[in-house]
Amino acid sequence: MTDLLADFDASRRLLFTVAYQMLGSVADAEDTVQDAWLRWSAADRDDVADPRAWLVRTTTRLALDRLTSARARRESYVGPWLPEPLLTDRAGDPADDAVLGDEVSLALLVVLETLSPAERAVFVLREVFGVPAAEVAAALGRSEAAVRQLGHRAREHVAARRPRFDADRRAHREVTERFLAACLGGDVDALVAALAPGAVLVTDGGGRAKAALRPITGADKVARFLAAVVSGGASLPGLRVGLAEVNGLPGVAAWTDEGPYVAVSLVVTGGLVQQVLVVLNPDKLAGLRR
Repeated sequence: MTDLLADFDASRRLLFTVAYQMLGSVADAEDTVQDAWLRWSAADRDDVADPRAWLVRTTTRLALDRLTSARARRESYVGPWLPEPLLTDRAGDPADDAVLGDEVSLALLVVLETLSPAERAVFVLREVFGVPAAEVAAALGRSEAAVRQLGHRAREHVAARRPRFDADRRAHREVTERFLAACLGGDVDALVAALAPGAVLVTDGGGRAKAALRPITGADKVARFLAAVVSGGASLPGLRVGLAEVNGLPGVAAWTDEGPYVAVSLVVTGGLVQQVLVVLNPDKLAGLRR
């Protein structure tokens, strides 16, 4: 049993990240990993030549099963749907965040939502984690040729739609700091100055929190909406707002006495905020629990 658990624990963070990138949901990813453990604990060890490959293959299949039902639920979702945010600056083993890598931004996960389930699986396994084509083919029950074709389509699709982030993390952080200071000060002019003219704001309340039902476009409109939201939340008991690493990039998070309140992820290009992704749905903030 000790070896069984040790083999699983050695891959646990990888399995979570694969499931998270497949599903865009912290809760579903955790459930998928738990299901993988149940399969692993019942597996015939004589049939497992490579524990890591077996676990990744099993987790991928389980995530694909969940993705089908999750997409059906999203068809009736209230307002825009965003992936669940995840804090990636938790105290602990630095190797955890290294496994997460640079491919978990909310903006990229939004793009992955536009792929077919099979394309998404291939992109995550091949492009993010470098899993050999033969292993991906085994996970999906397809030929290696089919996997390569799926990967080609997925790469082209993602390349055409993925946001372009400033490579300089320090610059990204400085823009985020200016953005946060303007929000907290209710300074609409300073917010407009931090935003690109065509900036887009997407808010995900899921019918559980007050949010815009459609994306808002234009620096002035975005700034005024944000200022109003911040003003409305200022009286919440125990409100704490600050910079946080959200999905691998500098962002903003807030908590109240009741728990996580909001996560904000920014796409910064050319020193200006191009996209503001705001998750307010309390059911989607488990990844902000410290």
